[in-house]
Amino acid sequence: MADLQLKKVVKRFGAAEVIHGIDLEIADGEFVVFVGPSGCGKSTLLRMIAGLEEISDGEILIDGEVMNNVSAAKRGLSMVFQSYALYPHMSVRKNLAFGLETMKVPKAQINELVSNAAEILQINELLDRKPGQLSGGQRQRVAIGRAIVREPRIFLFDEPLSNLDAELRMQMRVEINRLHRRLGATMIFVTHDQVEAMTLADRMVVLRKGVVEQVGSPLDLYNHPANMFVAGFIGSPRMNFLKGRVGEVDGRQATLELDVGRKVQTTFAEPPRPGQPITLGVRPEDLIAAAPDEALLSGEAQITEQLGGETYVYISLSDGSMITVEIKGQAGVKAGERLDLAIADGKFHVFGEDEAVIHHG
Repeated sequence: MADLQLKKVVKRFGAAEVIHGIDLEIADGEFVVFVGPSGCGKSTLLRMIAGLEEISDGEILIDGEVMNNVSAAKRGLSMVFQSYALYPHMSVRKNLAFGLETMKVPKAQINELVSNAAEILQINELLDRKPGQLSGGQRQRVAIGRAIVREPRIFLFDEPLSNLDAELRMQMRVEINRLHRRLGATMIFVTHDQVEAMTLADRMVVLRKGVVEQVGSPLDLYNHPANMFVAGFIGSPRMNFLKGRVGEVDGRQATLELDVGRKVQTTFAEPPRPGQPITLGVRPEDLIAAAPDEALLSGEAQITEQLGGETYVYISLSDGSMITVEIKGQAGVKAGERLDLAIADGKFHVFGEDEAVIHHG
């Protein structure tokens, strides 16, 4: 196993800089997920770690050794891609062994490594089949097994579950989590799916346009987002955002005046500026039913999604903007119905003009 350091890592394609001086440390045995929207640079960053993309500036170190000029084959890493990339004419056993055979590993050692990988992934009964006889989930297990037999210092996963259906994705998340616990290996996993990130990661690295927006545990990022981008990206359904401004300020006490609601009282760590534009962020599960005279927001239900264990209601406010409310259980809210809402226990975040957080409720 190994630790990894990125120091001021930059990637340019011609004159265009796509990765902007990233600093990051990943501990030995840690499971870190790079997450962000398409085009944010997460796969490019992973490929630079793997040695498949040249670094324009900065350093990548594995166990303290600079890797910039070390070839991909000599970095001691294994990568699992979105496509399974299995040899269709070879059996599963041969697919697992082939890379080791080209490296001139002794046959007895190859057999042992293949058997161990098959046992870990529970694919023993598949070893004599060919990829065309396997399901998508089984093929992905074989692709992961091919990485395991190399006994890498770090596992790299580049959106490996994207080609699977929803049920298989869930099963494979469990398998990968179990694999990490069993091997204790350092793993870096790239995904645009924040649910995958939340359920797999020890720590998440949220990227946007080649910049790290925030690093932390899944619940740290969920409960204490650094800015509106992280707040909106982490969580499903996404956080609701309500525009407003700072009203009266008395020391650290301030009144927030919302454009489409009533006033909110809160206490800041640092006194805000009266008249300062703000955005109040509140998660769907933190909006609750209230009496009309106590409601912060009122609106008309447009769409109701019944998911069995919870109900999502999409509500139109007076300015035409939409918010989402999560109700536990099976709520019989109909389109056109008026809802009056308050915020549970002051659970909201306040963001300034630059979209950085200035208050956590």
